[in-house]
Amino acid sequence: MRWENLTEGPAGPAALFGADAVVTRTIDTPEFRGITFHEVRARSIVNRVPGASRMPFEWTVNPYRGCSHACVYCFARKTHSYLDLDTGVGFDSQIVVKTNAPELLRRELAAPRWTGAHIAMGTNVDCYQRAEGRYRLMPGIIEALRDRANPFSILTKGTLILRDLPLLREAAEVTEVGISVSVGFTDAPLWRTVEPGTPSPAARLNAVRTLTDAGIECGVLMAPVIPFLGDSPAQLRATVRAVAESGATSVTPLVLHLRPGAREWFTAWLGEHHPHLVERYERMYAGGAYAPTWYQRMITRQVHELAAEFGIGPARRGAGRKIAGPERPDALAPAGATQLTLL
Repeated sequence: MRWENLTEGPAGPAALFGADAVVTRTIDTPEFRGITFHEVRARSIVNRVPGASRMPFEWTVNPYRGCSHACVYCFARKTHSYLDLDTGVGFDSQIVVKTNAPELLRRELAAPRWTGAHIAMGTNVDCYQRAEGRYRLMPGIIEALRDRANPFSILTKGTLILRDLPLLREAAEVTEVGISVSVGFTDAPLWRTVEPGTPSPAARLNAVRTLTDAGIECGVLMAPVIPFLGDSPAQLRATVRAVAESGATSVTPLVLHLRPGAREWFTAWLGEHHPHLVERYERMYAGGAYAPTWYQRMITRQVHELAAEFGIGPARRGAGRKIAGPERPDALAPAGATQLTLL
């Protein structure tokens, strides 16, 4: 691989880390077998979302690149090509770890230019993937946000978030904390093939129950709804029912989208496991990365109707930041920090 485009040198001060800052480790233990970690010291950690993004937040923190969840549809696969890493197996097994993320975040939050805007996490790759069990970056990150009473949200498929429940409760006492768990379906055979490195849907919904029982409101992002494999009325009903039983405060459906990088990998998987669907997918996604609007609206309507039937109401807003000072939407992050890809 080549790291030159992201290290000091021709890239100048906007480089993401120094040329001598990469340490590669292979750990031969069962939980990490086949995974290589590239430990880096990042130059910035608060990233600004591109203006064209559809996301309702402006700033993100991503302590990892690559993800051992190995979801075949993951939209973030393309980001690995920026490091000259493979977007297929390489994305699943070559994990970049920003080892200085907590200390760097603490410094950036204290900068005069930062005015306390909401920070989203888990929007590129999962911050509670297996690597977090080894590197333990999230406790320091949550502590930094807690100490500045800076509002934040976390989206995850990882049950490891429960390890940090005490910190999340402390943060929620002083600022707005939003937690969402991603569960697109409860079909076990489908889960084993498309999300092989994740905790089971049942385990994730148990995590939702634990969080809500502890007083941390938790919604479910029902994502992705996979056309022709996870979108039957019976499957949607089973998933929304399970979400309701978990105590989730809300359920939000999101239909599978296939951006470059993810599209090629998912299509190869589809050809191996469901070859009869390849042509149907080519037609459905002929217009680009997103399913047709009529299909997205159909799924959204069905899920909302089921949510109403099972009594899942909209998520309530938390108490918000509890420190003095204005919260401006144009809060500034360190220069040169840009989020590369989002949902």
